[in-house]
Amino acid sequence: MANTLKGVLIECDSATKQFFLYLNESNALGKKFVIQDIDDTHAFVIVELVNVLQEQVGELMDQNASCLTQK
Repeated sequence: MANTLKGVLIECDSATKQFFLYLNESNALGKKFVIQDIDDTHAFVIVELVNVLQEQVGELMDQNASCLTQK
């Protein structure tokens, strides 16, 4: 029997893609979520974790914005 996963194609800049790959490799979300790393700006990921990934990117952006305003 084949094991199937529902996935979503994500397009983003290369820095965000590297952040996703870091989260995937470090198991930061509790499990691997990248089904296939396609190229520098595309990845196929598990559909259930898309909202979590959006939150993680939002938190990263908030951290970067607060660093800029503190200077």
